[in-house]
Amino acid sequence: MIKNILLAFTAVIVLTTACSNTTGKQAETKPSTSVSKEGGLIEYLTYETFIEKVWNFETNPQNFVFVGDVPAIVDFYADWCAPCRKIAPIMDKLAKEYDGKLKIYKIDVDKEQKLAGVFQVRSIPSILFIPKTGQPMMQAGALTEEMYRQIIDEQLVNKK
Repeated sequence: MIKNILLAFTAVIVLTTACSNTTGKQAETKPSTSVSKEGGLIEYLTYETFIEKVWNFETNPQNFVFVGDVPAIVDFYADWCAPCRKIAPIMDKLAKEYDGKLKIYKIDVDKEQKLAGVFQVRSIPSILFIPKTGQPMMQAGALTEEMYRQIIDEQLVNKK
């Protein structure tokens, strides 16, 4: 059932010249971490911090190797996107509820176009679910809180 919800994520990513070149100056960014309204901690990633905290695809483009300590969710979003704004409080709530068991990161696709290009993000929100071991799964579009919780429990933290 979950597999019907999730799109397959291909671990092999070929970085093209377009993905490796910077396109202009970045706009002012949010702080790297912020406390959500619900009290959980959500971290905003840049291209560089993604490589440090999630996966260094520059040195290992053929194999996804997660470098985090706990499973993670990466929310590719934009401030102007209504569905992204709709799931933001859900992500805040989940960050608080799963604090210490799961990290939630956000990537602004307008400010991090290069990183969005690496993952071929074509629509937002796009959510990357990363288990501690194994391959990540990408979901395009907003889901309900219950659906996110089910994916987290069954695929990431194995709470069943």
